[in-house]
Amino acid sequence: MVQDRTPGMAREAVVLLCTLRNEKIRLPFFLRYYRDLGVEHFLLVDNGSDDGSRDYLAAQPDVSLWVAKASYRGSRFGVDWLTWLQRRYCHGHWCLTVDVDEFFVYPFCETRPLRALTDWLDASEVRSFAAMMLDMYPKGSISAQPYQEGQNPFEIAQWFDSGNYTIHRNASYGNLWIQGGPRARVFFGDSPELAPALNKVPLVKWHRSYAYVSSTHMLLPRGLNLVYDQAGGEKASGCLLHAKFLDTFAVKAAEEMARGQHYGASAEYKAYQESLAKQPDMWCKFSEKYINWRQLEILGLMSKGNWA
Repeated sequence: MVQDRTPGMAREAVVLLCTLRNEKIRLPFFLRYYRDLGVEHFLLVDNGSDDGSRDYLAAQPDVSLWVAKASYRGSRFGVDWLTWLQRRYCHGHWCLTVDVDEFFVYPFCETRPLRALTDWLDASEVRSFAAMMLDMYPKGSISAQPYQEGQNPFEIAQWFDSGNYTIHRNASYGNLWIQGGPRARVFFGDSPELAPALNKVPLVKWHRSYAYVSSTHMLLPRGLNLVYDQAGGEKASGCLLHAKFLDTFAVKAAEEMARGQHYGASAEYKAYQESLAKQPDMWCKFSEKYINWRQLEILGLMSKGNWA
């Protein structure tokens, strides 16, 4: 542990959890974005950063920070580290579990704080809230526009795919499995079935008996995965705007390939490296420029359900 500020965490605080490594360039905007949404405390695990991330985070008054020097792969890609924190500190709290390049968007997020959403979910007796991961990308080569520390990444990565998604139900856990978008189109064009999963359940009213099974794609108990309406209606849901594809991505992909700590012998990062060598342009004539959450609802990528 580097810094434990949990004794000062309010009883009703909305908490964010994240694991990270060498993300100093992203951290100022990441923290500002989630503070503005209404996150009140951050529980973060640093997996051996050497770029100044640790010292920067330790100085933040609303951050509790742990350092994990063990294998990321051996911890089920950080899930075990966060599970311990969730059991120890998060019982009874609404918890948002995200990566440092994921930015939560929910209905009315421009005008209503995160606490308004969690209050409505409490009143509706809903314990979990889904968000589809939406890969964002620039127009032109990923390396063409340098990202500056503290910058809003969506000043660069302004575009997304509005279609090109497949959805099926996971019979074992009851969750929906979503694939597609620009990663399937650009990096996994020959084998889209191997593209990363885009379905996530990042926001949960935590109980110490809960646990994520695979990243935030699915949880136990299985009922937490039923974030969709099986009777033909719509449950409220959000999106995670994914800001992976900046000019920093090539260096990150090379580092992760060398570490070999990711799922499937880092096959995903191997696909990235092979494609990045060709300087791909992820933009196409069907790309949509991001405006706001209402646009995403119109396109069927998220829903306000019956939250008025």
